[in-house]
Amino acid sequence: MIQLQPFAPHIRRGRIAAEALPAFAQVVKEEGGRLVALWGSDDHHLGAGYALHVTFITALGLVWISADLEAPAPAHPDLAGVFPQAERMQRANFDLLGIQATGAVDARKWLRHKAWNEDEFPLRRDYAARAADGQPPRAEFDAYPFIRVEGDGVHEIPVGPIHAGVIEPGHFRFSVVGERVLKLEQRLGYTHQGVEKRFDGLDIATGARLAGRVSGDSHSAYAWAYCMAVEQACGGEIPARAAWLRALFLEIERIANHLGDLGYLGNDVAFSFGFMQFWRIKEDWLRLCEKCFGHRYLFDCIVPGGVGVDLDDACRTQLAALTLAIDAEVRELKAVYDEHATLQDRFTHTGVVKPQMAARLGLTGLAGRASAQAWDARAQFPQAPYDQLDVNMATARRGDVLARAEVRFAEVHESLRLIREILGRLPAGAIRQPLAAVPGVCEGLGWVEGWRGEVLVAVRIDATGRLDRVHPHDPSWQNWPLLEVGVLGNIVPDFPLINKSFNLSYSGQDL
Repeated sequence: MIQLQPFAPHIRRGRIAAEALPAFAQVVKEEGGRLVALWGSDDHHLGAGYALHVTFITALGLVWISADLEAPAPAHPDLAGVFPQAERMQRANFDLLGIQATGAVDARKWLRHKAWNEDEFPLRRDYAARAADGQPPRAEFDAYPFIRVEGDGVHEIPVGPIHAGVIEPGHFRFSVVGERVLKLEQRLGYTHQGVEKRFDGLDIATGARLAGRVSGDSHSAYAWAYCMAVEQACGGEIPARAAWLRALFLEIERIANHLGDLGYLGNDVAFSFGFMQFWRIKEDWLRLCEKCFGHRYLFDCIVPGGVGVDLDDACRTQLAALTLAIDAEVRELKAVYDEHATLQDRFTHTGVVKPQMAARLGLTGLAGRASAQAWDARAQFPQAPYDQLDVNMATARRGDVLARAEVRFAEVHESLRLIREILGRLPAGAIRQPLAAVPGVCEGLGWVEGWRGEVLVAVRIDATGRLDRVHPHDPSWQNWPLLEVGVLGNIVPDFPLINKSFNLSYSGQDL
């Protein structure tokens, strides 16, 4: 059906006829694999038409396939019938490129909030930026066709897109009887800023800065995935010390996010002590990051060709000492959480995503591991230096808020251990080397296990060395639909707790 060629460590590449896509996807599913990302490209400037790109995780690692699509009306068979997580990706692909998924059950718009007209597609090469002529989009009624639930006692509660807290915007439409949730439907896309369009024509260094800002809480994951893709495309390697420092930054980021979320989970059940203690620890962690690396959230520390900042001996000592102190404090707080009756009552059997549903809908990352989906690229498909580290994957089976909290606790301890090992084995040498000149039009794919799940960045570079097409993919694409599943049957006041137990990115999938 398709010839897959080795492309990079744990990545295989191939091309396929569009009509063969569902059959290939079915084979992947039957063999226990899953869909990761789906996106499109307009390749007219390369003498082609349009293309659809899909990545799957299989026993071989990551499989990246592409299918050529005919202009002027590019289309491909629906893949959501095999992998339901493809649905929203297909809808966004149509909004941005006009690539139609034929046979799709749900063809509603996803990203287009009156920012451009229905017959315009911003990622097409012939799209004329409206800013040039100052013309606003044509007036259009923007009512979104939410799916309605009707019956005796059923009413709707619309929440958002603007929220009371300082969080990103998203609309949540609850259908309830009393306080019991019958259905939740999300509408996102409010943070769409044209990130994919902005990549076009940028130089590689500027692209790295933009990639790291796709979703700010996952800066190191996105920056590393982007740089990995660029380095693949250029055929270059980075110094060994730089690879170890990248892993250090990634684990620092993982710990910071888990500490904050464990505090917020306590706060959402009115346990302010837990909130204050975890955020006190997180603040110590972030302050040391700023002291050692120049930025609390490590922005621009990972750069093409290596890293932009080194670690001196004094900071190495302080960082190792702080990991031991945090490890001990988190263990104490875990005991407090375990013994707090109200917290345990609110966490247990709340927001359940059963393993069977998690597998069917592609739940990934820490939320997936809490529902028995044992995928972690650091352990199963390790890139350097994880191929020299023995990562212990944390999993649970209950799939409730408590399971997701327990996975976070376990990952904090494991990341603290990994950091101490990285600090002890950090090789000497350079931290960066220049990229090789691009060998004409070239492409690469970066794949990193971020704290939320796998982050993927696909890159194509033109013959002049500038970015031609960049697609960043956040694991929230897969996980947002499972939040709709997890809230079913729960009461409305538990939604903030369930939502925080996933803590998904809005901007990461509103590109």
